[in-house]
Amino acid sequence: MRFLLDENFPKAVIPVLEAKGHEVDDFRVIGVMGSPDEDILRLAKESSAVILTTDRDFFHTLGQSVSEHCGIIVVALKQPTRAAIVSRIEWFIEHIDLQRIQGRVFQLRDRAWMVYPPFDD
Repeated sequence: MRFLLDENFPKAVIPVLEAKGHEVDDFRVIGVMGSPDEDILRLAKESSAVILTTDRDFFHTLGQSVSEHCGIIVVALKQPTRAAIVSRIEWFIEHIDLQRIQGRVFQLRDRAWMVYPPFDD
């Protein structure tokens, strides 16, 4: 699976994802810093990538209004340290069937998570 890191997402997740066989693009390298969210979504769609971000707007607005994407994962922690964000992504990779994330947006919190649209089961 391919992931696209938003410019606010820690680079420390790259080796974690690559060690699990995933490909990772970094928006800071391939995009224009400060781009609107729509540009990040467009670039992710073009490269068939799941967006990783800490920008909560992706869950509440963009993620719920646009369904044609490969998936969006928003890490929304009270104290978002690099280690805590990486830990939540590791949890997600281990517990969520990645084949089911297409067109869905996830919000990972400290002790809970949400998905839209919800899983049927």
